Amino acid sequence: MKTFLKWAAGFFTLAIAAVALVWVLNGRDEVDVRTPVAAAAPSDSLIARGAYLARAGNCQACHTVQGGQPYAGGRGIATPFGTVFTSNLTPDTKTGIGAWSSSHFWRAMHNGRSKDGRLLYPAFPYTSYTQVTREDSDAIFAYLNSLPAVAQPNQPHALRFPYQSQAALAVWRALYFSPGVYQPDSARSAEWNRGAYLVKGLGHCAACHTARNALGASEQRLDLAGGLIPMQNWYAPSLTSPYEAGVSDWDSQAIVSLLKNGVSPRASVTGPMAEVVQRSTQYLSDADLGAMAQFLKELPASHTAPPQPAAIKTQGDSVERAAKLYEQHCAQCHGAKGEGIANAYPALAGNRAVTMGQAVNLVQIVLNGGYAPSTAGNPRPFGMPPFVLALNDPDMALVLTHIRQSWGNKASEITAVEVNRIRANSGR
Repeated sequence: MKTFLKWAAGFFTLAIAAVALVWVLNGRDEVDVRTPVAAAAPSDSLIARGAYLARAGNCQACHTVQGGQPYAGGRGIATPFGTVFTSNLTPDTKTGIGAWSSSHFWRAMHNGRSKDGRLLYPAFPYTSYTQVTREDSDAIFAYLNSLPAVAQPNQPHALRFPYQSQAALAVWRALYFSPGVYQPDSARSAEWNRGAYLVKGLGHCAACHTARNALGASEQRLDLAGGLIPMQNWYAPSLTSPYEAGVSDWDSQAIVSLLKNGVSPRASVTGPMAEVVQRSTQYLSDADLGAMAQFLKELPASHTAPPQPAAIKTQGDSVERAAKLYEQHCAQCHGAKGEGIANAYPALAGNRAVTMGQAVNLVQIVLNGGYAPSTAGNPRPFGMPPFVLALNDPDMALVLTHIRQSWGNKASEITAVEVNRIRANSGR
């Protein structure tokens, strides 16, 4: 009995210590919202700056439901743990942020807490936004308060047990979230630091371009080294690998063009990145885009091996059928030898998007079509039609393997089973 009591006492002590640790870790660098902050009426320039910064953070994309009022929330963000619904950011006093102070908003950005102190789910990327400065947070808040108020109650999240509990979220934050404003690197140029601030903070690029663990936390040791976007079945390629989307050998202007126009002499964007360019980066200044380009060019290269030569898996009639399928469906735009057409249809020969180890994007584009964003610099982009109804799984696997193993391309086979899996998941 005494032994049992000792064990029970020890367990109880450890439990109390764990709860206390979680409490302390969740209170790090906490913002004081009780002390009023004197602030002058927002000027037109502050509101304009806030609008620019909100564009840099692509805030409207998530906080606007399709066909709904801008920033009124209600968009469902699917996660492996259930659906999180975005909140109303208009200045309505009952359903939006009209009763918030700038300190409440700063705490949401910096600490991931709502006005009432409730912990926010990291579908709102405060794990990145915590790096934003108070001045920029106040400017965004001023802009949001200049918008028309929309009375639209927030929808409750639809998360599975135990992920819907604040206790589970507190443990997650204790493990994976540490608040802190971006600190400039004195050994780097002002341009590099500005780029780092935008990419790591408002741009929250790591939200897609970094792999996540089983609990949905970004693997910081693989920062920007690529990751499968949860529930979207798209792969955000590594920004550090020269064999995926690394740009260390690119001219800065080519990177700026890609972020501003969606196309450049070196590549074009499709999928989720097309929405980012269309809604966000095309509106950034050339100076800020140049700063982002400089930061991306100087990312430490990941130690990935080049694609290894792959043996041709198709044989006999399959080889002929694969070539025939390419001639019938692809050659008119992409060329008989995968050379493409400049400023219209990308070359397939030597294309990293074609030869990446992760083939999910390639299958997605052929299934559902590939479209660069419509931007001021490229208002009528060329696109690729979907082949979801034109090609069955075996034929799509044949033609994609043909493309990945022709004209000097040396990538692995794509199987019909893989195509079928992606086809089934792409309708989510």
